[in-house]
Amino acid sequence: MLRSVDQSSPGVAPAQHAPAEAGLHARVLDHLGTAICGGEVAAGSVLNIDDLVERYAVSRSVIREVLRVLASMGFVETRRRVGVMIRPAEAWNVFDPQVIRWRLASAGRMGQLRSITELRTAVEPHAAWLAAGRVGHDEASELVGLAAKMWAAGKAGDEERFLSLDIEFHRRVLVASGNEMFAKLQELVAEVLTGRHHYHLMPHYPHEQALQLHADVAQAIQRRDGERAREAMVRIMEQAFDEMKSMWEQTGEPVR
Repeated sequence: MLRSVDQSSPGVAPAQHAPAEAGLHARVLDHLGTAICGGEVAAGSVLNIDDLVERYAVSRSVIREVLRVLASMGFVETRRRVGVMIRPAEAWNVFDPQVIRWRLASAGRMGQLRSITELRTAVEPHAAWLAAGRVGHDEASELVGLAAKMWAAGKAGDEERFLSLDIEFHRRVLVASGNEMFAKLQELVAEVLTGRHHYHLMPHYPHEQALQLHADVAQAIQRRDGERAREAMVRIMEQAFDEMKSMWEQTGEPVR
C-alpha cells in the first residue's frame, strides 16, 4: 500500500506526506540501529539499498536518510565499489542517547549499563563536589526538596514518579556543577535510568539506603560540604550497579 503512493503525482503536496515519511524513517532507523547494536547485522556486512527498500516497503529517500543518520552515528560508511558497510562498534558514537537506547535493547545490555555507570562514577561525584561550591541557595534548597519527594515516591512504590524525580535530581546536580560539559551528560543519565526502569533492573521499592544517599548528597551540597557530597554520590553509583548486576544474574544471562 505504501508503494502505491506516487509522491510526484500532480496535486500531491510533499508536505502532506512529511509526517508519514518521518514515521517510516523512525521505524526503519530504530529497527536497523537495534539490529546493528545487537549483532544481527555484523561489522563488515554490506547493506544494499534496493534490498532495504523492499524489506521495509519504503521509498529510497527514506532509506537514504536512515543511512545518513546511521553514518553520522558512526554505524555505517560508504565505500567506493563496495557500498554501504557496517562499521565496528569501536567507531560508534557511544555518547549519542539513541545509540545508548539501542544498546540497552540488545543482548549487551549489562555491558552498556556497566559502561555508563563507570562513566557516571567518574563524573557525577565530582559534579556533586563542584555543586557544593557553586550552587545558589535556592537551587540547593530545591535539591533537598527533590530528595524528599523521591523518598515519598519510593516509599509509596510509585515507580513512574520516582523515575521522573530521580532523572531530575541527577540532572540538577550536573547542572549545578557549573560545568557545561558535565551538564550535557544529563541525557545519557536519563537514558540509563529509563533503561533500568524499562528492563526491570530497578527494585519496585527503592532501598532505603539509596533514598538516604540521595538525601545525603542534597544536604551536603546545601551545607557546601563537597567531600561528603562526593562520597555519597560514589555510593549511589556503586549501589546502583550492584542492584542491576544482582537482578540481571537472576535471569541467568551473563554479565558482559
